Amino acid sequence: MRPDMPADHTTEAERLLRTAARYPEDHEPLLLQAAAHLELAGARDRATGLYDTLLAASPDRPHLVKALKAANLWEYGHEAEAHAIIDGLRAAAPVDPAPWEIVAETLESHDELEAAHDSFTTALNLLLTPGEDVPYPTHALLIGRHRVRRMLGLDHDDWDALADRVNPASVTLDELHDPKRLWSLGSDNPAELQAEITRLRAELGSYRTALSRPFPVAVLHWPEPELRELLTAYPALTAEYPSHEAHLTQLETSLRELAATGTPNLGIVTGTVPSYEAFAASEATTPSDPNLLPQYATTLAARGRATPWPPSRNATCWCGSPKPYRDCHGTA
Repeated sequence: MRPDMPADHTTEAERLLRTAARYPEDHEPLLLQAAAHLELAGARDRATGLYDTLLAASPDRPHLVKALKAANLWEYGHEAEAHAIIDGLRAAAPVDPAPWEIVAETLESHDELEAAHDSFTTALNLLLTPGEDVPYPTHALLIGRHRVRRMLGLDHDDWDALADRVNPASVTLDELHDPKRLWSLGSDNPAELQAEITRLRAELGSYRTALSRPFPVAVLHWPEPELRELLTAYPALTAEYPSHEAHLTQLETSLRELAATGTPNLGIVTGTVPSYEAFAASEATTPSDPNLLPQYATTLAARGRATPWPPSRNATCWCGSPKPYRDCHGTA
């Protein structure tokens, strides 16, 4: 069977559904992956059913699920329902970049450029503070907005300048997003064709970079009750966690150091003692082994359990405090 045929995606979706049944604690990311494969297989009605199943179960990221559902509905003729969901999401103003990206790109793909531009802009005004660091998950919003503005023929503004700074490609965004690029594909001019090949290689490089980091580089966060239970059961780990306050400070420091080295796509995963013990058993080792902790964090991130870091300045802090990040660990 040729790779990437619809049957392949259906088979993978069924495998993910069986896995979700065995691991209910990870059912949300697994069902989202299964829905994506069903969409690629052309089974969009089944994908909608999975999104409805997730929404009925109060998912961790309901806005993301709704955005994916809307994008899927639009693709098989349910434009009115998709629009209603999108309008509701825009009114809800989530502080998660992912739903905004899906909503804006869905509008863009259906030539509703003004609405796409408004969605990109609203998201950036909500999630970013001028002069602050730009979280990795918001890069796509900046670049997507730049792309739409080029299609609308709008002049550069401050957000566009910021998009230029976060652009990972070796070719400028103005070149990549030039509405006239398609003309060069039919050109007889070797210089124009070579320039387009260079642009395509730059885009491919950016896509490969994103695909090589399918989940965040994540650090492990223990809520205070879980850390207390962990250290009571496994006192050998006290050297790793002298106190909960020190643990939180070290976590933020580690993430800032990773960011300073240029590591993109950072995140935080939250551990629980039963989950950690089960992971140790699966690795045939003792939970007292500190070398197991980063492996556990990576496994949680691979299962889709990571929360992107840093949060937006106005979002609730990752530590669980009711304070916004800017007033909590964001001041470090």
